[in-house]
Parts: sequence; structure tokens; C-alpha cells
Amino acid sequence: MSETIGSVADGTYVAPDPQTLGEWIERWLVTIAPKVRSSTLRDYRVGLGRVSDRLGHVRLQALRPLDIEELYASLLEEGHRYGGGLAPKTVRNVHIALRRSLADAERFGLVQRNVAALVKPPVPVRAELATWDATDMRTFLASVEDDRNAPAYRLLATTGMRRGEALGLRWADVNLDAGRVTINRSLTVVDSELVWSPPKTARSRRSVSLDPVTVATLKAHRRRQLDERVAAGDAWDDSDLLFCDQMGGPLHPDRFTRAFGSAARRAGVKQIRLHDLRHTWATLALQAGIHPKVVSERLGHATTGITLDIYSHVQPELDASAASTVAQLFADPAAAASTAG
Repeated sequence: MSETIGSVADGTYVAPDPQTLGEWIERWLVTIAPKVRSSTLRDYRVGLGRVSDRLGHVRLQALRPLDIEELYASLLEEGHRYGGGLAPKTVRNVHIALRRSLADAERFGLVQRNVAALVKPPVPVRAELATWDATDMRTFLASVEDDRNAPAYRLLATTGMRRGEALGLRWADVNLDAGRVTINRSLTVVDSELVWSPPKTARSRRSVSLDPVTVATLKAHRRRQLDERVAAGDAWDDSDLLFCDQMGGPLHPDRFTRAFGSAARRAGVKQIRLHDLRHTWATLALQAGIHPKVVSERLGHATTGITLDIYSHVQPELDASAASTVAQLFADPAAAASTAG
């Protein structure tokens, strides 16, 4: 009684509520839907669906940190009805969604505290990035010169764009005279439907420079596309897409990814994912001495720290280069000559 009276006095009192965790999750997904990207909402639904399967019957206010800990352990071990144990990163994504939903429950006064905040999610094991070296990239680009998707492949290879960002570009976003392209939307697949959405983060809205070869490639691509438009006549889909099918419509991201895989196999280079073109660009840029801040801004990362964390495998090379370069600035010329001899 004294605890209740105290909580009323300090404004932390939460009235008893029979609402279950499953019922709250459904309500929360409705409220969050207008505030997040379609792909994010899909991921929340999948992740929280796993929570509801096991803990949906538990009263929201009775949920304990131990319940969540046991859920995560179960997902890691057996994967519940989804088949096989889930990867630590997947379970961590479940945690992110649950913690956010319970934070809103706390904010709305439905629970006294966010118990998910007391739980430590599993730590993902970072896999080694698969990338091409400069020779692989040259081989691949030479191999696909006559491929319809060659201009898109080159743009991805020379800018580090995400797949959806490139497929979402319109000609209005490209200034070939200035050699720049502006990224302000993305094409994704949600529940088998094509969805136009904002870029992944606020920093993903960006403008990047294009190299002369890529500019020339896009100019030639523009001319070929105009010929296709004339041939299609009134059937042409006038959506102004930079990369489109023979009738002007959007390219399906999944089919585009499969086409890249086939092209890479024909080129005889090491097999990597389409998204690894982004990793390849970043790795080659850092190895070439491009400042991490510039690399981060071109990739659209929220911070430079994220860039350096993802591409930490390049750090030893950068560190060795820094040690040598700076030391040479104040090295004694006579000693340096003696060492060289």
C-alpha cells in the first residue's frame, strides 16, 4: 500500500491492466506503421511475431526480464516453428523491435519500466566481408560491357550505392554535365510488392560525384533508352527511371540481383553478393587513401564511426601507412639515406 501511495505521489503509478503482450504488440504495430519505412515495419512484424508466438499470452505488466532472456535462448537454439536456430543478429533484431515497443508502452504509462532494457541481447558474430580486388572489378566490368544492366553495375561499382538507391533513381536526379547524382528515394520489395520509400537513413539522402567514365556510360545508356522509348510508343511507362525494363517500368530488385550473380559467374570472378559491390568500393577507397569522412558521406552512413567499424579489416593497412607517412615528415635526411643504403 505504501509503495502504491508513493508511486501515485511521484507520478509513476500504473493502473492494473489485463492487456497481454500480444495485444500490445498488435496495437503498437498499428501506431508505428506511419512512422517507419515499409521494410522496417515488415521486419518488426516478423521479429515481434516470434515474440507473440511464445510470450503473447503473458500479461504486459507481468512480463519479466527472465521471460525475454529465455525467449532469446530458445530462438538461438531451436528457432521455434521457423525451422532451425536463428542467427544472433536475427535475435538481436527481435530485441531491438521488442525494446522499442516496450519503451512506448512505458511512455504511454502502460508499464512501470521497459523490462527489455534490462536484457542483454546476443552479440552478432561479424562475418568477414567478401569483396573483389581491383583486378576482379576490371574483369567483371569488361565482361558485362554488352549487358543491358552494365550501366547500373558500373554505377554501383563506382559509387558504393545500395541496390534500392540505384534502382530508384530518375533522370531528374542525374546531372551528367556536372557529373553528379542525387539520391532521395529507394526501390524495395515488401511482401512481394515493389515499394518506393525514402532512403535508409536521413544521411542516405545525398549527392555524389560521378567519374568521367561513368558519366560517358550513362550518356550512352540515355541514348539507347531513348531509342527504346521511341520503339515502345504509347506503351512506354513514362516514369523517368534511370534503369528500367524495355517498356520503361521499374526493374525488380530480386531479379536484378539474380542477373548480377549470373553475370559474375560468366565473368569467371570470385562469387560475391550484389551488395558486396558496395563493400568493394568502400574497401578499395580506404586502401587508396580516401579520407574515411569522404567514404562515409558517399556511402550515406550516419557517422564515420560506422564506416570504420564495418571496414575495420582495412584499419591495419591504414595504420601502417599512417605510421610510415607521418614518421617520414620529420625523419632525419641523413639517417633516412643511411637506412636506405
